Amino acid sequence: MALYVMKFGGSSVGDTERMQRVARRIVEKQDEGHQVAVVVSAMGDTTDDLIDQAKLLSNEPPVREMDMLMTTGEQISIALLSIAINALGRKAVSFTGWQAGFRTESEFGRARITDIHPERVKKALDEGSIVIVAGFQGMTDEGEITTFGRGGSDTTAVALAAAVSADYCEIYTDVDGVYSTDPRIVKNARKLNEISYDEMLELANLGAAVLHPRAVEYAKHNQVRLVVRSSFNHNEGTVVKEEASMEQGVVVSGIAYDKNVARISIVGVSHVPGVLAKVFGSLADSKIDVDIIVQSGVQGGKADFSFTVALSDRERALKVLESIRGDVPYEEVTSEEDLVKISIVGAGMVSHPGVAAQMFDVISKLDVNIKMVSTSEIKVSCVIDSGKLTEVVKALHTAYGLDTENQVFVGGPKDRR
Repeated sequence: MALYVMKFGGSSVGDTERMQRVARRIVEKQDEGHQVAVVVSAMGDTTDDLIDQAKLLSNEPPVREMDMLMTTGEQISIALLSIAINALGRKAVSFTGWQAGFRTESEFGRARITDIHPERVKKALDEGSIVIVAGFQGMTDEGEITTFGRGGSDTTAVALAAAVSADYCEIYTDVDGVYSTDPRIVKNARKLNEISYDEMLELANLGAAVLHPRAVEYAKHNQVRLVVRSSFNHNEGTVVKEEASMEQGVVVSGIAYDKNVARISIVGVSHVPGVLAKVFGSLADSKIDVDIIVQSGVQGGKADFSFTVALSDRERALKVLESIRGDVPYEEVTSEEDLVKISIVGAGMVSHPGVAAQMFDVISKLDVNIKMVSTSEIKVSCVIDSGKLTEVVKALHTAYGLDTENQVFVGGPKDRR
């Protein structure tokens, strides 16, 4: 007998018919002789609908109240799924995040897990129940309800698996596993049988939506056996592990893209020690993540530099820069939208020179300008205009030999959490 944590996203439980199919899938796992804990997201577009309703009432609703509101979506899902499982003659019990023992920091909308006390979960499992836990949510030591941000249910599942020493954590989605790129763009994308934590973390950070970066970090730190598979069939999924065997001849494992990108440029900054520390320290204090940073040459004691932030953080970043203008004089600040960051990832890149040059060549042949570049041992990222995203992804996928003859089946709409 093994202990499984199974996570189902919003599209997997998007309506009562899908809810019943998931319930049968969970019961099948218990019938195999295993203990089962389940983490589930809100049904379909429930969270987006709740956000829309809040914005009809206020342009800037209080973040505390938004967390109170958005956690209700998962509570609906866990109760309905528990009802569906009980209707199949099995014993199931549902827990909110805080009932399951998730404690978090006091940061509404993007809280991180600080501790887990899974005693109630373990007790219910020992009594033979299937345990259903609401993803994406926890509670502070002061009793405030918090949410983990987008992708939070993945993190809930992996963290729960670590806390209860689960043998496997299975993430169920609408495709058969992790693919070499978004199968909605490239229909003949390659399914990866296995991928390393490091490669998966890069892909997740670079925009691949199949797993959230925090979940991968948690899995790597706690050595959780992580499997990504489809909720619509029983095909073998993708195993995320410490080291994955490299397929012969495949240097690039995956291609990711991120549309949530804005570039901000600061022109005419005095080239003196401490300037960059002040700028990026102030952005960090405002919880704004900065990605790629590029500084141009120095002329007349002045320098220009550009950096990227999430498009959703652009306005806040501009306000921060305006607030520090007295301490860091500059001539002007400009920003640019309609950008996309395209990245190639592969553990084999470190020992194969010319991989980046090939990427630049493919992009140039599509008459696309590269605005910024960032590299590491296992990835190369380019920021380009968004207009030819599809063409660039397809061309890179072909250039690195990732095309297959198989057509990917996508079972439902894209999961949001």
